[in-house]
Amino acid sequence: MVQTSHKRVKIALIICAVIAVLLVGAVAFAGNFLVDFALNPHASFTMNSMMRGGDVDGLETVTPAKDADYSSEARAWFDERKQSISHTAEDGTELLGWEIPSDAAAADGGASAKVQALCYPRETVGEHTYAVVCHGYVGKPADMAKYAYHFWQMGMTVVMPAARGHERNVDAGLIQMGWQDSADLVGWVNDIVKRDAQAKIMLFGVSMGGAEVMMASGRDLPDNVRLIVGDCGYSSVWDEFSLQLDNVFGLPSFPLLNAADLACQIRAGYGFVEASATDMLAQTSLPMLFIHGDADEFVPFSMLDVNYNACASTVKEKLVIENAGHGQASSTDPALYWDTVDGFIAAHMA
Repeated sequence: MVQTSHKRVKIALIICAVIAVLLVGAVAFAGNFLVDFALNPHASFTMNSMMRGGDVDGLETVTPAKDADYSSEARAWFDERKQSISHTAEDGTELLGWEIPSDAAAADGGASAKVQALCYPRETVGEHTYAVVCHGYVGKPADMAKYAYHFWQMGMTVVMPAARGHERNVDAGLIQMGWQDSADLVGWVNDIVKRDAQAKIMLFGVSMGGAEVMMASGRDLPDNVRLIVGDCGYSSVWDEFSLQLDNVFGLPSFPLLNAADLACQIRAGYGFVEASATDMLAQTSLPMLFIHGDADEFVPFSMLDVNYNACASTVKEKLVIENAGHGQASSTDPALYWDTVDGFIAAHMA
């Protein structure tokens, strides 16, 4: 009788072990699926495909009419003037991007009167000035043409890297969500300084690009970097993915995001918690301008104060654009947006 009881206990333990293994396997599978869904540009079912299909809440894809003329002319300018550039990253990866050298015409009415009015140009910033402009998640440098055009009109040379897993660097591994990109960004900046020791540089980014420049703020940047502007960047990859896991799938973070975090560490070399803008902002002394639309639901407006409060710099400002959704701040109120950005540049680029 005792022997039979022991046998039953043994069978029950085996069943429990099998169930546990199956559960762990299922969670691991789900973690890998989420990494592919969010970070693998070659996967068949991705966040990118859902975003482009209009299946993700909190994203606006229509350019406001007041911004359409300027955006169209800026894109034509970008396509005409872009020059290919490259950077060899510390891990040996050859990364590609675009550059638009400064032009004397920018200081002498190079743009049409209509576009000048839309652009709200303040004043030129002089020679040896550079804007490094970083694009958003599943985007490309061309998406940032209107920002690049504005900075070029101020007299800057514009450098526009493509992030890993995007556009010309689509085969440079999984998407880094700004983390490894921020380390690459230091390299892009050092390349500028090597060819122009007098360079005065600003870092500018929107969405993932905004997180990227904030993540770079705490890295070993040369003194040539004078200021950073981050528009609607997230506080950390963990925070943003936790939000989107609920937004897209209606699921809680535990245990799926934990499993995806581990899978990402193995496959992409970084963790979601590690990839933190707030941690890096706590180490910066650079002048920082934080921008966010108060109607942003994709990267919640609440992250503005999280990032601002985390920033250790004694020179920091924040700009709230009312009724602006994600990435729509410059289109919703271009006068306030560019007056604020240009004023910050004028104050700190010299």
